[in-house]
Amino acid sequence: MKLLFSALAIGLSWTLAIQGELVILRGGDFLKVRDFTVMGNDVRVTLPSGGSMTIPLLRVERIIDDEIEPEPELIPEIDPPWQLRFDSSQTIPPTPFGPLIHSVARRHGLNPEVVAAMVRQESGFDPTARSPRGAQGLMQIMPATAERFGISQNELLNPERNLEAGVRYLSWLVDHFEGDLKLVLAAFNSGEGTVERFNGVPPYRETREYLRRILTDLGMDAEGNDAEGNDA
Repeated sequence: MKLLFSALAIGLSWTLAIQGELVILRGGDFLKVRDFTVMGNDVRVTLPSGGSMTIPLLRVERIIDDEIEPEPELIPEIDPPWQLRFDSSQTIPPTPFGPLIHSVARRHGLNPEVVAAMVRQESGFDPTARSPRGAQGLMQIMPATAERFGISQNELLNPERNLEAGVRYLSWLVDHFEGDLKLVLAAFNSGEGTVERFNGVPPYRETREYLRRILTDLGMDAEGNDAEGNDA
């Protein structure tokens, strides 16, 4: 069975097929697929039944590994809550693009330290990074997310515009999940609909490892404490 959708060309071409994935669509629906290939403005997926379809990349919110942790490690509450919003004491991160990260984060009321930690995990501060799943730039933004927050997909390799899209989305997530750091990070990785469907951090190994890496980067251990054992 084959479904064809039209989409705007974005001048990209990847042909890497990856096994066992979830294709999460705008609006919260998702497809379990055996493999996929991102080709320009479309994603060609093979279904477990053997059928295939072609979906415009602008309809795809995320593509994540469909791998569940058999016994998910508990990710505890972070108490007191991590300071996700901006305040005047927060300085420029000592990272590549530090002044730009601080400027965009301040404009949208976010802690630049959190944004810098996410950029490190998403792209290693490479503004030209392109994922075989269709994400691009410093914060590895999907074209659908960029469009949702008023950024053209053709701007995603521009560091400032990429940060603008990612930070605007992050700010929306902070409001949506009432400042719960672990839910915000999980949603940035797997989509807010996925977090809502599981009523918490999803059991997907990829999402949980992503969350643990960023918490570590922010100086927290597995119990939600800072590196010296004090509350975060």
